[in-house]
Amino acid sequence: MLEARYRTARALPLGRTEAPAGAGLLIRPAEAEARFSLRLRGPRTSAAGFPLDRPINTLSGDETRWIARLGPDEWLIDAPETDADILAAAVSTDLAGRTHALVDVSHRNVGIDVRGDAAAIALNAGCPLDLGDAAFPAGSVTRTLLGKAEIVLIRRPGPVPTYRVECWRSFATYVYGLLQEAAFGAGPLERAAAR
Repeated sequence: MLEARYRTARALPLGRTEAPAGAGLLIRPAEAEARFSLRLRGPRTSAAGFPLDRPINTLSGDETRWIARLGPDEWLIDAPETDADILAAAVSTDLAGRTHALVDVSHRNVGIDVRGDAAAIALNAGCPLDLGDAAFPAGSVTRTLLGKAEIVLIRRPGPVPTYRVECWRSFATYVYGLLQEAAFGAGPLERAAAR
């Protein structure tokens, strides 16, 4: 049987947004991205240019391509949506002969970016973690809760506090709404309203 491989257009659960200009707190749904869950046991230094030997709960990469080590044998990989097939092929090639699982979770996960000086205050309205610089410095990542939803929380490097909340699509509206409500008590808010 001949199989045709293609990517369907991803419908974003929170709609497309425009990022407003100015200072304050920005809460914005991320664009569609390629996300993969990688499970691999045993020592390995890298795959597809991503380091696999970093400590647990750390982030590597840049704004467009990153990898988060979530456990001793688990990573979350993110890249531009257009790189999904290339990334999957590169990881599979680099790990050929090794028992591993690479699962495309692009349709399951949704990202929400939270940026600004009051970002930690807004997140702490529903997240019990200490998000101070000493306890959760830039480059940190962890599984946690935001309200009643399980999330992966990432703190990106940079001079302005910037976080990425990764959650399941079914929780996205709840998580986004909770963050929007929490922002009212956190400081001035730049609305990036979903259309």
